[in-house]
Amino acid sequence: MRKRFSVLIVPAAVAVLAAPAAASAASELSVASPSLSAPQAKVFSFRGMNLKIPAGWKVHRDGDSVVVVTGKCKNPEPFAPNCRGFWVFGPKAFTNVPVGGGSLTYTGKEQFHPFSGVVPCPFNAKTSWYPGNEKATSTGLRQVGRGHKAMYTAWPNLCLTNDEGRRTASFTQREWFLPTSKILVVDVWNTRALSNVLKRATWS
Repeated sequence: MRKRFSVLIVPAAVAVLAAPAAASAASELSVASPSLSAPQAKVFSFRGMNLKIPAGWKVHRDGDSVVVVTGKCKNPEPFAPNCRGFWVFGPKAFTNVPVGGGSLTYTGKEQFHPFSGVVPCPFNAKTSWYPGNEKATSTGLRQVGRGHKAMYTAWPNLCLTNDEGRRTASFTQREWFLPTSKILVVDVWNTRALSNVLKRATWS
């Protein structure tokens, strides 16, 4: 994946010294579950996975990466700030990703993050995205249509100010990884409808 943003490296110690967050962003970022009845839905297909999504969601494809925009969005690209939605990646996007001058193949054991530093916070471009800690808050298998299960992992993250490293918010990066189908779904906006959309997937 191409690096699209100027990188600001934040020392790990900053997370320890950061002031307490004013409030968690999780509740503010939730997207209400829309109706998925036939007249209001459309089908988005990717590598044999077919998702029935609300008609108002917009699909932006770029090679092996897809941004599904669910709300306001200034720049529909993966890891772009101020863009409500989730991302779907194929193997060209999550394998041999340059990190710190080397390469990394995604396995689900570490948070997906194809940059050597911190990128802008998803919902505030004036702050920086920083991992909360190295341990996932939730793991397990999740159904993605009949006969397919994804490795699900939820990772805690922080938004820090660029000058003082002060924590302004926290959020969770959710990942659904299907190693056989070679599909990775990533959501940082707590899109509540997404879990059901994936559960009801069909395959072709």
